[in-house]
Amino acid sequence: MPRNLYVNLPVKDLERTVDFFAALGFSFNPMFTDENATCMIINDSTSVMLLVESYFATFTKKPIADAHAATETLLAISVDSRAEVDDFVARAIAKGAVEYAEPKDLGFMYQRGIADLDGHQWEVFFMDESQFPGA
Repeated sequence: MPRNLYVNLPVKDLERTVDFFAALGFSFNPMFTDENATCMIINDSTSVMLLVESYFATFTKKPIADAHAATETLLAISVDSRAEVDDFVARAIAKGAVEYAEPKDLGFMYQRGIADLDGHQWEVFFMDESQFPGA
């Protein structure tokens, strides 16, 4: 049985965050959604819990990182084509994201990086493993 992964991220404005990610094509599990949190579905075994900062703070004794000022994590998400990388990034920027790095084209992999509304860094990439050197 595969393990499920739930990434938990603090957000300032849940409604604005849901609007942002919905515009990028993500859906949400209503069973795990209320005024404090929502469960953004990545795939059948991976979800991102977007938690209002005050609620997120109840799960940890450490201070919440300001993702605009420090890198807390790099979240990498694959898409099905180079064009989809560009489309994803364009839609994210249109909704308020910031592209924080130059695109990287390694031949077998094409990648771009955005920071979402709360500064969380997302690496959006397409990889063609058949083009990997030595494959």
